[in-house]
Amino acid sequence: MKLVELKIKGISYSETQSGTYALILNEAEGDRKLPIVIGGFEAQAIAISLEKEIKPTRPLTHDLFKNFASRFEIHVKQVIIHKLLDGVFYASLICERDKIEEIIDSRTSDAVALALRFNAPIFTYDTILKRAGFSAAISTSNERKLSEDNWIQEFVTEQSKQPTALPEKLEKISLSKLRTLLKKFVTAEDYEKAALIRDEISKRKQ
Repeated sequence: MKLVELKIKGISYSETQSGTYALILNEAEGDRKLPIVIGGFEAQAIAISLEKEIKPTRPLTHDLFKNFASRFEIHVKQVIIHKLLDGVFYASLICERDKIEEIIDSRTSDAVALALRFNAPIFTYDTILKRAGFSAAISTSNERKLSEDNWIQEFVTEQSKQPTALPEKLEKISLSKLRTLLKKFVTAEDYEKAALIRDEISKRKQ
């Protein structure tokens, strides 16, 4: 399958879903764009690396990972966004140490944050861009920009609703349904909601 290199275009904040952001990746040699919904912490980690003038007084999590890897001569060569399943993107870090390559599974937001710190290229498959990308003709018109911005906002709004909203009264939901919801939230990497469901399941086991 054909790999396509991506560049980071920017981060868009959702106007309707508080705390939700979209990481916008742009085709390096084309006009297709790939929006990926990320949380506030991940957006901060990426934004700080993009803003060269901002230097945290203490290393953030991704900076710590970079320092740790560098100390042991582990280098991230590239990042590949290799799968899109139920609205969730999956990525891999291609790492090298002593000329031996290893592939490490990663959340896409973490992979991008690390790619920035290692100056590693980011790739995805052409099939994923065709399924989830936004293609805009090269234009500087306000009408074209508005169309693209609206599309991104709609995408963020729809994706942030996945896999489902957290029910208001978890105590009234059956155990089997709670386990199904837990699996969905973990798959969607919504760990805050997953933790609430896990706690409710644990209470019933006592």
